[in-house]
Amino acid sequence: MAHNPFHTSFNHLDELADYVSKVLHCPITIEDANHNLLSYSTHDLRTDSVRTSTIMQRRVPEKVINQLWKEGTIPLLLSSREPIRVKSMDEIGLRDRLAVSIWKKDEVLGFIWAIEGEKPFEDKDLLILNQAADATKNILLKMHNRKNMREERYQEFFWRLLTSHFPSNDNIIEKFHSLQLVPPSLFAIVIFQFSKDILAEDEKKIIYLLTTRQEPKILLYTFDHSQLLLLTSLHESDHPQQKLNKLCEWFPEIMKERYSVESIIPSCSGLYNDFMKVEKAYQQALTVLTIKDKFPSEVKHIHSYQELGIFKYLDLLRDKVLTDDYENYALKKLHEYDEKYHYDLVHTLEVYLNHDSNVHEAAKALNIHTNTLNYRLKRIVEIGNINLKDANQKITLFLDLKLEKYM
Repeated sequence: MAHNPFHTSFNHLDELADYVSKVLHCPITIEDANHNLLSYSTHDLRTDSVRTSTIMQRRVPEKVINQLWKEGTIPLLLSSREPIRVKSMDEIGLRDRLAVSIWKKDEVLGFIWAIEGEKPFEDKDLLILNQAADATKNILLKMHNRKNMREERYQEFFWRLLTSHFPSNDNIIEKFHSLQLVPPSLFAIVIFQFSKDILAEDEKKIIYLLTTRQEPKILLYTFDHSQLLLLTSLHESDHPQQKLNKLCEWFPEIMKERYSVESIIPSCSGLYNDFMKVEKAYQQALTVLTIKDKFPSEVKHIHSYQELGIFKYLDLLRDKVLTDDYENYALKKLHEYDEKYHYDLVHTLEVYLNHDSNVHEAAKALNIHTNTLNYRLKRIVEIGNINLKDANQKITLFLDLKLEKYM
């Protein structure tokens, strides 16, 4: 039977990291499953820029994580229980090293990384690293239980914010501090709508992605059936709307790329600094999802309530139309013509207006020749008694067409 150098138990990760470093004669870092630094050996003569950055930031830099995914290192660590050799990657400042996952049954709790010194690692070193992972597991399990309790408190706090269950802004700020969270100077609510309910195994993947992305900072998160809800921390001077849009585009792409999860629809609220308006921000993000559902092509590339334009006022316009018992006579005539002759003049008009009356772009979208479109527009003008050079008429038609869909 092979000798196990980890015959004694360790109370702290720092003790264990220094011990593994002494046994293997190399620098050691220990991370949690989301690549946050938990511990590192202190007496290291040799290191590399990746390890230095990780220690300074207390987490692995995002560009390094992305590269390790592309190179296949992290996918292998998430499937293998044996130590793996990681070749140097000069472009990110990473030297040759060994890596091993720390497993609890079928769940990865973290990773141990060992930088190769002057002497190459031997097979016996791989065995030692495996034994070190097993010894680390017991310490991480205690930390894991405490972390789960803290996450439950965070999620309870988030739901209270989302449902306006606080008496004042000062009360909310006190709660942030009691949970050891820094209240953001600016925030927005972001929702990602999945095509089906989010399962526990998917939650772990999602949390991994959120905690390894560094901008914007995700302060709180929770799951609600098929929705992922986020409270993002932003700064006025740091292009907050641009950062939100990047997050809305990045998350569906990375979920598809890494986990083959598709059809995620993003939305986000306006920007606020008053925590009593969290519920309002939540409702705004839900409104964006409703509009995206009604108008998938028109607002496909719009993610923020702030950028919805006229679409955010459709509720008010709908109420006005219902109160006045209003009907657009021109559209009524076009609908009657389409129904009688199995034509498509209403859709043609909508596409034409969607493309700001640009004949060439509208014809391309309709997949017809510009001459065909011009003929249809002529018929639209005649049948509906419409003046397509009158801006007021065109705006009214555009809004009434959208209201028809919305209602």
